[in-house]
Amino acid sequence: MAYDSSTRDVALNDTALAQLFTEARTRNDFSDRPVSEGLIRKLYDLTKFGPTAANTTPARFLFITSPEAKARLSPHMSEGNREKTLSAPVNVIICHDIEFHEQMPILFPHNPDAKNWFGDLEGRKASSGLNGSLQAGYFMIAARALGLDVGPMIGFDAAGVKAEFLADTTWEPSFVINLGYGTDEKMFPRFPRLDFDTAAKIV
Repeated sequence: MAYDSSTRDVALNDTALAQLFTEARTRNDFSDRPVSEGLIRKLYDLTKFGPTAANTTPARFLFITSPEAKARLSPHMSEGNREKTLSAPVNVIICHDIEFHEQMPILFPHNPDAKNWFGDLEGRKASSGLNGSLQAGYFMIAARALGLDVGPMIGFDAAGVKAEFLADTTWEPSFVINLGYGTDEKMFPRFPRLDFDTAAKIV
């Protein structure tokens, strides 16, 4: 069914919001139900539409699915994250490409000079890290929208992962997300969140 822009101001119902936010949980254990390549591709195709500065879209995604690749990743995970990583059918190394500007002629075609906005390496590192993190957030919400569960982790050896999987690339690993169909095992009670008046202001 084609998208009807006239309905864009209609809020998602409570069931959808629960799946995406209020009832969604970080998962520490996963069932053995597989995640198909087709679903992985659909997940990326949703994620790519999230907004980034000047459409730079610097996030890169390395999907770890084979037992051999998991065996290579596992030693680089912190001890507390290793078991949960191995339980997930897919591990995603979320990266950002510090040479993202090379794609600007494709991504920002109406301004031929856009690539030159990012000539400074340190500036590219900062921009790719920020915008790549935005895309990682879109990725997790898109995964939940497709019925998947996620378990993001920063407890890993980034230098080791870079050497093991990304040595010949300009991709820099940021964190790892476990992806699949979660179980209720090893799940913590939901932690508190800050209320509006603590975390927000209206001026």
